[in-house]
Amino acid sequence: MNSCITDTENKLDIQNQLCFALYSTSRAITKEYAVLLDTMGVTYPQYLALMVLWKRDGLLVQEMAASLEIDQATATPMLQRLEKLELITRQRSQQDERRVLIFLTSKGKALYKIAQTIPAGLGCAIGVDQTQAKRLIAELNVIKNFMKNNKEQIK
Repeated sequence: MNSCITDTENKLDIQNQLCFALYSTSRAITKEYAVLLDTMGVTYPQYLALMVLWKRDGLLVQEMAASLEIDQATATPMLQRLEKLELITRQRSQQDERRVLIFLTSKGKALYKIAQTIPAGLGCAIGVDQTQAKRLIAELNVIKNFMKNNKEQIK
């Protein structure tokens, strides 16, 4: 006997799924970033880390990880690669040697000027202006915050 499942109501059509729309769009945007970031010689995750440092240099590794919403074990190899590129330095805290601070090098600071062109370049590449981008960011943050708050309520 051959048993087939047929989704005649298209409830599971991949094109009708929010998760797939978010996933495929994220992948497409990351590919666009790769092209834009090639001039800087960094990957998208490295660019995110640099953006955090351009706002506040001298962060603890734990603070960097929290800003990027990743765990410290994920942040450390990325920071090691940024250090190899001579864009950051890591230094042990003089107050507590278990803590490591991250600082931009002059080379890392110099990339800030180039990076200022990236948001507009991405907007052009994906057909989204600043007003649309702000609206999308706000809508996605609502979803993210709902999920975060819902998880905390379940615990």
